[in-house]
Amino acid sequence: MKNKALTFYLVITLFVMNCSNAQDWANLKRYEKENAVLAAPMASEKRIVFMGNSITEGWLRTHPSFFAGKPYIDRGISGQTTPQMLLRFRQDVVNCKASVVVILAGLNDIAQNTGPMTLEETAGNIFSMAELAKANGIDVIICSVLPASDFPWRPGMEPGRKVVALNALLKKYAKEHTIPFVDYYTPMVNDSLGLKKELGDDGVHPNEAGYKIMEPIVEKAIADLLKKSKK
Repeated sequence: MKNKALTFYLVITLFVMNCSNAQDWANLKRYEKENAVLAAPMASEKRIVFMGNSITEGWLRTHPSFFAGKPYIDRGISGQTTPQMLLRFRQDVVNCKASVVVILAGLNDIAQNTGPMTLEETAGNIFSMAELAKANGIDVIICSVLPASDFPWRPGMEPGRKVVALNALLKKYAKEHTIPFVDYYTPMVNDSLGLKKELGDDGVHPNEAGYKIMEPIVEKAIADLLKKSKK
């Protein structure tokens, strides 16, 4: 009887936890307090919001000096897929008064973190984020998805060629809509279509060396975009 009671308790606990998570599927609460106390940008400030998943969230934790003293706002959430980001885009980008948004997303879609998705659906969500940004006067930078040959949390998905195909869709859209496209993929990929070993410890997430590859690439894109917007 005790074992049955314990099993029943665990089932109910898991059910309640899942219901609780489902009520905030896009994790709108994650940055609610930070957004509430975020001051309006100064007249001369060009606020840059980085929208993404764990690769973006881990950036601030792994190499905080990249963000120090700059108008950079990290709004990455670990594990998120593009439909979740799209749902919180207004709250975490538009309402933060961004001048530029840097979108790095799609790898967790390929991992099916929130269920099966086609590459076209993933790309479409990124396109929708870009269009929502532009409708609100925010410049957009679209980033290539980083290379990965496998997922530690979901092995056997064979993401390598899917990443290549998704990046082709993103690059094509960026070119057609005159949006800067940041190519992290090329300098970080190995011969197996995965992340170079020296740039990440688990084959997916960059380490400090990985982020140091990414930083000058995106900063050049930001600088070029801000320079262009002044003309």
